[in-house]
Amino acid sequence: MAKSGYELFQSESPKIAAAFNGLIAELAAPSALDPKTKHLLYIGMKIVTGDQGAAFFHVPMAKKLGATREEIRETVLLTLTICGLKGINTSLASALEAYDKA
Repeated sequence: MAKSGYELFQSESPKIAAAFNGLIAELAAPSALDPKTKHLLYIGMKIVTGDQGAAFFHVPMAKKLGATREEIRETVLLTLTICGLKGINTSLASALEAYDKA
């Protein structure tokens, strides 16, 4: 199986990947937003930018932190205000499926 773009990034550019991972760790650290809310935000932002793979990566993480299926659904529905039906058509079914499988 071929490496994903992210896996290739990690193996081909380890110093830059480490710096990126450090940035992600700092952003994920406790702050004014709780971790569940951050993952819900990531899901919505990733859908809006067309990065469904990353969006669905965050669904099980949000569930583990207590997000409900309804919160996942509502997060996807909020993308209507930014990208219209595109977010719903490309992401709603897959996000709920990822939640149900997690």
